[in-house]
Amino acid sequence: MADGAVLRIATRSSPLALVQAGLVADDLRGRHPGLAVELVPVVTEGDRRLDVPLADLGGKGVFATEVQSAVLDGRADAAVHSAKDLPARTPEGLRIIAVPARADARDALIGAPLPALPTGATVATGSARRRVQLAHLRGDLHFVDLRGNMATRLDRVGHHGVDAVVVAVAALDRLGWSERVADPATAQVLDPEQVVPQVGQGALAVECRADDEVTSGLVVGIEDATTRRCVDAERAFLTTLGGDCDLPAGAHAVERDGRLHLRAVLAPPSWPSAPVPLAHVERSGDDPASLGHAAALDLLAAIERAGPA
Repeated sequence: MADGAVLRIATRSSPLALVQAGLVADDLRGRHPGLAVELVPVVTEGDRRLDVPLADLGGKGVFATEVQSAVLDGRADAAVHSAKDLPARTPEGLRIIAVPARADARDALIGAPLPALPTGATVATGSARRRVQLAHLRGDLHFVDLRGNMATRLDRVGHHGVDAVVVAVAALDRLGWSERVADPATAQVLDPEQVVPQVGQGALAVECRADDEVTSGLVVGIEDATTRRCVDAERAFLTTLGGDCDLPAGAHAVERDGRLHLRAVLAPPSWPSAPVPLAHVERSGDDPASLGHAAALDLLAAIERAGPA
């Protein structure tokens, strides 16, 4: 990149997205002294239409598409996403060039821990994955949709009959609100073996144009190899299911002793009109793509064997 040039990073315009993009920008400035980095905020359709459930807008991909377009049409050189918001397939002309070290991948229940919620309590979350797993643990719970930035979501607790909300721990940490999960009387960090996180949760992904070697060369150094392998396995799982991040499915990979270990969950097509017999799988392997693919096939087979609920 020529002297005086600016590396432009596209990002959603939400407070959390700006913080996340800022973390990447600061990392790049530290690695490349003198590099000018500029954020290019993009107001996505998902951010504009907060009164519409995400499923009706086409799923969480609505948060990524317009940010990706800013890179493809040259308004930005790279894009920073929450990896969990990315569609399973990367658009033609783009590539994920770096996945930095992952933050906490777990979910948190804010308002009260799960055992302390009253019978018939109302939990706010727009995620099918979260709903189906919490319903599996507590069949008496009721659910309402949850949209808006993190402050808006947290403000729902105790209002309009909402007893608790579910949010990502990484989001709280990045916004400096870790204290919201500090009191066990009013919050619970959910065990990922009970509530499997979303594919890519807690991780960031940086995209650039597939033919942009200059930007690629600047950004690739922030890659964390372990996080990349884990996220690749989770994304291969999602790709094999043929869906995106609005599916009632989750996958979480970790690396131990040089091997990948993936835990995944899937609800049957009858959900939510029928009881919730979830299918779970745990698999280990060395190749991320093969591991994610095999885990998805295991779950699809388990759902088929179980038959109609």
